[in-house]
Amino acid sequence: MKMPTQGINIVMFAPCGMNCMVCYKHCYHKKQCAGCLRNDMGKPEHCRQCKIKDCTQSKGLSYCFECPSYPCQLIKNLEKSYNKRYQASLMENSIFVQQYGLEQFMEWQKQKYTCSQCGGVISIHDRECSECQKKM
Repeated sequence: MKMPTQGINIVMFAPCGMNCMVCYKHCYHKKQCAGCLRNDMGKPEHCRQCKIKDCTQSKGLSYCFECPSYPCQLIKNLEKSYNKRYQASLMENSIFVQQYGLEQFMEWQKQKYTCSQCGGVISIHDRECSECQKKM
C-alpha cells in the first residue's frame, strides 16, 4: 500500500491516539482494516473488542483526550506498552492533535511513516514498509 498523496484521512485517528494508517494490520495487502472508527471488517480480534473504543462511544466522545478522566488506566497501560514495544507515544499523538489539529497531525505522520525508497507505508509495529518490505 502506498502512502496517499493527498494526506491521511483524519478518520484513521483512533480514540486512543493511534494513527490506524500505520498499523501493521492496515498495511497488509489482504483484508485491510478500515480503521478503528469504521466497521470491524479486517480488524484483528483485539481491535474489535477494544475497551477504549467502547468507553469513548459509551460516553459520546470521539477521542479519549476529550474525557475529564484522561488519561485513565486503560490509556496509561496502552501508553506503557507502546512506549516499550514500539518506542511510540499515543499520548503525545493526542497532545499534538489537541494543539495543532488532526490535519497537521496526519501530515506529520505522513512524513514520518512514508518509505523514502518506494513511497509505501511504514508500519509503526514492525517498522516494515508495506511495499518493498524493507525494515526501517
